Amino acid sequence: MILQAAMPDFRDAKQALLVALGIFGVIYIVALGMGLARLRRPAKLGEPPSDYEKPSLLGLGVGFITNFFDTLGIGSYATTTSLFRFFRMVPDERIPGTLNVGHTIPTIIEAFIFTRIVPVDARTLILMIAASVVGAWLGAGVVARWPRRKVQIGMGLALLAAAGLMLMTALSVGPAGGSALSLEGPRLWVGSGINFVLGALMTLGIGLYAPSMITVSLLGMDPKAAFPIMMGSCAFLMPVASARFIKERSFDPKASLGLMIGGIPAVLAAAFIVKSLPLTYVRWLVVVVVVYTSVTLLMAANREKAKA
Repeated sequence: MILQAAMPDFRDAKQALLVALGIFGVIYIVALGMGLARLRRPAKLGEPPSDYEKPSLLGLGVGFITNFFDTLGIGSYATTTSLFRFFRMVPDERIPGTLNVGHTIPTIIEAFIFTRIVPVDARTLILMIAASVVGAWLGAGVVARWPRRKVQIGMGLALLAAAGLMLMTALSVGPAGGSALSLEGPRLWVGSGINFVLGALMTLGIGLYAPSMITVSLLGMDPKAAFPIMMGSCAFLMPVASARFIKERSFDPKASLGLMIGGIPAVLAAAFIVKSLPLTYVRWLVVVVVVYTSVTLLMAANREKAKA
């Protein structure tokens, strides 16, 4: 289903986009390595240095499962948040940063694959990606400094919104989309504006896939065009957002490495071996789990308020 599109002829702009994506990936790996090294040094004078362990088998498994279904179009943020909370792997206030830091490299690989095989207008793709990157940079700067309770409330509400979008997909409710592979005039600026907002929300833990698919369809584009747009947007915005989270030390290194290392083979397996699955029941299960996680986050925030 996902890989059925024929390989299009390359345009110079799309070639440049792929080169930029590769550069982003290399810079991100260097930045992550430096950030992990800094964690071993005290954040402030007199504080002990932070320490972290190698990723566990559970962490690698979470990375594999969530990125496998992410490549097939389910999304990874909501499912990862649910698993983190169920297994108590990451403190709530560090979940947004861990999602961005850990899923970046697998998402960059997804973007390489789908940008090459799914035809979409280069100008539309680049403008929508650029808008999401600016939104993510601004959003990460805010979320990285939020206290625990505020993060819990933000993620709880974001997950409820994500569950609603997933429910629309499961029920096949929403716009059917058109056949266009590009946006022109006002529709292009509307699409870019929406992607700016979605990029900012990504830093709070709400995935971009479902809302991006709905946006593309509402604007009259072929739903298949959503794959390079949403994956390209995430691939460029996540390194930018992650840099802010790494700088603020607002992520869990062990869990992030588990997502990254477990996610890379999952993306390749889903894209080139499995290619498609009947995902109806998976979507329903994800909706139930995400709603449950949202409710528990909001309840935890209420308990934080009572303690305060």
